[in-house]
Amino acid sequence: MKNSFKNLSYPELKAKRDELKRKFMEFRFKLVIGHVDNPLQKRTMRRQIARLNTLIHAHETMVEASDSKQKAAEAK
Repeated sequence: MKNSFKNLSYPELKAKRDELKRKFMEFRFKLVIGHVDNPLQKRTMRRQIARLNTLIHAHETMVEASDSKQKAAEAK
């Protein structure tokens, strides 16, 4: 599951992150109520969200870097 996010596009990454955040919130509510089969799933979901955030941030910084290089080339 760790490497399955690397081949997704930027909009797919954001959609997957939003879906996982929603599932994580639902899971937290179930955890408080006490109807959870696997409480360690919370950690797994939190780590998956962090991986997605890392990939999204990397994509955004690549886009910003390419934009700044393009602007610098236009200025010359």
